[in-house]
This record gives sequence, structure tokens and C-alpha cells, in this order.
Amino acid sequence: MAIAVVRAETYYLPPPRLPQDAWADVPGAELIYRWIEERMGRRVPLPEGTLDGVPPVYARVNQNRWLADCVCGSAAIVSLVDPRWGCTQCGYGWATLVVPTAEETAVIEAELLTIPQPHLRNWWNPLDPNNPDWQAEPAPDPGPLSEPV
Repeated sequence: MAIAVVRAETYYLPPPRLPQDAWADVPGAELIYRWIEERMGRRVPLPEGTLDGVPPVYARVNQNRWLADCVCGSAAIVSLVDPRWGCTQCGYGWATLVVPTAEETAVIEAELLTIPQPHLRNWWNPLDPNNPDWQAEPAPDPGPLSEPV
């Protein structure tokens, strides 16, 4: 049986001393905040409001985990059903998280599951400017160069 691609809902789980469904009412993007609070033993405030005028953050698969990268260099496992991104490290507030549709996710994960080694399962959104295979629109042809004098 193949190891499923990891998402926030399957990774950020309550500690064993709590019931397994203790965080069932917590939205997917907020699970990391609960998890970090439990691990660090201190309050980690949720972002206030949505950031306007900032580029979206793209979800990607890195070594079998759905991740998003922060501008500070941190990354965290994300939820594909709660398309918000906030960073527990630097406090970067809620940004829009670009995720594939449910149908696209099913296709992506099915393809990744054909790779037997989970650490080799990687995927980038083709529109993500951080995608190593991303190609910016080619510069327009400037036209004929001026004639030499």
C-alpha cells in the first residue's frame, strides 16, 4: 500500500493526551497554529485579516508533502481545502493560497503515488514563479534594429 501524500489535516494532529477529534472543528489553515502551540508550549496568534496587494502563495508537493513557502524562507504543510497561508515563524498574515482543484489534486496525487519512494514525489504548480521549470512570457521582439549610419 502506497504512502499517501501528506496534508495539514493528516499531519497536524492533536497530541496523544487529547481525543483524536479534538481539533475537528479547526479550519485546515489554522491547524499548524494549534500544533505549534502544543509543541512550543506558548501562544501563537492567528493572523488578523487577509493581506491585500501581495502575490498569492502556491501550494506544491515536496517529498510527499503539500507545502507552501513563506517569503521569510520558512515552509509548512498546507490544507488544500482551506486556501489560506499564514506563517507561524515570521507572522506573515493570511495570504491567498493557490491550490489545484479537487479533480486536479486527485490526478496529481495518483501520478505521484506511482513513484514508490515518497521522498522522490515532487510537484510544482506550472504558474508558480518559484517553479524551477517556470518560464516567464518571452520578451516581445523589439523589431528591426536601427540601421548603422
